[in-house]
Amino acid sequence: MLSHYVVTGGAGFIGSAIVRGLLREGAGTVVVIDNLLTGRESNLEEVRGSIDFQRADIRNYEEIAPLIRGAAVVFHEAAIPSVPRSIDDPVPSHEVNIDGTFNVLRAAHQGKAGRVVYAASSSAYGDTEVLPKVESMTPRPKSPYALQKLVGEYYCAVFSDVYGLETVALRYFNVYGPRQDPSSPYSGVLSVFMKAILERRSPTIFGDGEQSRDFTYVEDVADLNLKAARAGNISGQIYNGGNGGRVTLNQAWALLQKMEGVEIPAIYRTPRAGDVRDSQADTTAAVGDLGYAPRFSFEEGLRRTLEWYRGQA
Repeated sequence: MLSHYVVTGGAGFIGSAIVRGLLREGAGTVVVIDNLLTGRESNLEEVRGSIDFQRADIRNYEEIAPLIRGAAVVFHEAAIPSVPRSIDDPVPSHEVNIDGTFNVLRAAHQGKAGRVVYAASSSAYGDTEVLPKVESMTPRPKSPYALQKLVGEYYCAVFSDVYGLETVALRYFNVYGPRQDPSSPYSGVLSVFMKAILERRSPTIFGDGEQSRDFTYVEDVADLNLKAARAGNISGQIYNGGNGGRVTLNQAWALLQKMEGVEIPAIYRTPRAGDVRDSQADTTAAVGDLGYAPRFSFEEGLRRTLEWYRGQA
C-alpha cells in the first residue's frame, strides 16, 4: 500500500511547501485538507493533479475524520496564524487553533494514523531575557495566538502519553518565502516589506524596528517537517524550527533597499500588543535528533522570495 499523507492547511504558504516536498520524495497519496480561509488553491496549482484536495474544516470532526483515517503521517499546519488577529478577533482563532487541533489529534488516534507533526509556534516563549530560546524554557505566551499554539503542544504531548499516538511539535520561528500572502493587515512582516519595496513605498514598522527575529526560509521548514516525520524515538517531543540567527526589522528593510538599489525610509508606529521583542532559536535539538540542516541564509532566502513576488506583480 502506498503511504497516505495528510496535510491540514495544505493550501497555505507553509502547508503547500510541505505538499511539494512530499511529492518530490515520491509520496503515494497526499490528501490536502483546507477550508481556504487563509489558504489559496493557487498555491497548489502546479501539483493539483498529483494530490487529493478536500475542502474541509478542521472545526468539523465528522468532516475530517474519514480523511485522516489510516494516514502514515498527518502534518497539521491548519491555523489562523496571527498574533494581532487573535487579539482583535479571538473566537475563530480559538476554535481553529485549539478545538481544530484537538479534532485532528482525536481523528488521528481514532483512525490509527502513524504520527502527527504539529506546527507549533515560537510565540509560546514570549519575551525571554535569555537568547537563543531553548525548548526547556518555561513558556510565557503574550497573546491568545501564542497560548492557543501552546495548548496544541500540550495536547500533542498528552495524546502521545495517554493514547500512544506519535506526535512531534515544531516551534516555527518567523517563516517567510514565496506564496506568503502580503495582502492582509495580519500578514507576516517580510511579505509586507516585499510588497512595499516592489511598489516603491514606505513600509510601516510597529516599534523602533530594532526588534529582532529568527527569519526562517519556508523550504527549510518544509524539510524540517519531512525529517520530523521520519525520525525515530521522538514522540511527544518539541523542537525549535528556526535558523539560529537574528535579524532586526531595520536590517531586513535595509537589505531589501540594497538589493533593489533604492532608498525608501520606513514609517514607524507605536508597537503592537502581544508582539515579542526578540526571537532566536537554539537549534541544537533539531540538528541532533532530526538531522535538521537549514540550507538558506537570510540573504539568499530574501533574494528568492523577492524574485517570486516580482513574478507575481
